[in-house]
Amino acid sequence: MVANTDDLTSLTRLYKDLHAHPELAFEEHRTAAIVAERMTALGLQVIEGIGGTGVAAVLANGPGPTVWLRADMDGLPVHELTGLDYASTAIATTADGLETPVMHACGHDMHVTWLIGAMEHLAAHRDEFSGTIVAVFQPAEEVIAGAAAMVDDGLLTKVPHPDIVLGQHIGPLPAGVVSLTSGAMMAASDDISVVMHGRGGHGSTPQRTIDPVLAAASTVVRLQSVVSREVTPGELAVVTVGKLQAGTKSNIIPADASLGVNVRSVDASTRERVLAAVERIVRAEAAASGMTTEPDVTLLASAPATMNDPDATERLRSRFVDAFGDRAVIDYGTVSGSEDVSVLSSSAGVPLVYWFTGGADPVAFAAASAAGRAESDIPSNHSPYFAPVIEPTLQHGIDALVVAARTFLESPAG
Repeated sequence: MVANTDDLTSLTRLYKDLHAHPELAFEEHRTAAIVAERMTALGLQVIEGIGGTGVAAVLANGPGPTVWLRADMDGLPVHELTGLDYASTAIATTADGLETPVMHACGHDMHVTWLIGAMEHLAAHRDEFSGTIVAVFQPAEEVIAGAAAMVDDGLLTKVPHPDIVLGQHIGPLPAGVVSLTSGAMMAASDDISVVMHGRGGHGSTPQRTIDPVLAAASTVVRLQSVVSREVTPGELAVVTVGKLQAGTKSNIIPADASLGVNVRSVDASTRERVLAAVERIVRAEAAASGMTTEPDVTLLASAPATMNDPDATERLRSRFVDAFGDRAVIDYGTVSGSEDVSVLSSSAGVPLVYWFTGGADPVAFAAASAAGRAESDIPSNHSPYFAPVIEPTLQHGIDALVVAARTFLESPAG
């Protein structure tokens, strides 16, 4: 569906450039400038700096519905190990002051390239539809804050109000395959900061201290019982401790220990139960350790479950089958990963359809699947080895966005 080989060559160069220059959440200045330049070259209305580094581009093409197409832009604090000749060597400083390598380990570089390619195609084929398309290039999805930042900064007043929000995420499926799920497509996410306050001292005299390292370690182990013992079997819930930091030297017992806890859930009552259990366990372990200062338990960020509108999803599924064939359109079901794209649709009060588009080499994926090793052999999102095969991933993702946009726009005759 992309017009010609030159278009794909240009987009391939763009993708490699974005991959080699990832930026952390709310620091996507270079990426946003490239997006704005490409959208301005199409003659579109471009609004920059929404929610910090967000960009929106409006393709107004006569009467009809307004469709938002969304892509996220930020990278991750991951050291890339792909060995690609366009691999990232970027180094950045995180919000809490730590120097870190940065990588597009979740494919947002492909998301941006897809949306740029789709807008270039749609702008060149205005005679084939009627309506308005808004390309929303969102910052800070990885910290589940960018969508809210754009909305809080007036996104809904800066561009035409949508009738539907559409988007896609690259995943460890074979390139050429899309996965659509009605209803709950991705889980809600809650990030929790925990600081346990002990009493520091010399490692040789632990009796003079209150050891926060031991308390934190006990907390990590105990938290693993929440899902197995407090969640109804079959309910989707995940509790992960992704950060444990304490101390500076082996013979010094520190005063404090910090945990970073992440909770995934779909059902609202399950979410409340798990969050309450996390806080209860943290406070109980602090008490069991004899801590005299209550721990700090802070909810840093939350994203709601990604809920696809059933009618709109099935409408798009039919169009995807027509465009790509029945075998290329699957339903992977609800996944425990999370997104903040639904903040855009819920804030606007309109339907959402969000789907996965494969980025794995189809031959390698088939071989790994036949050996029962797809999950271990095909690097998934957030892996330092995550490296989508450029083709047919690039072409297919652009085509999927174009088909989706056209599904919810009108014909030129109205």
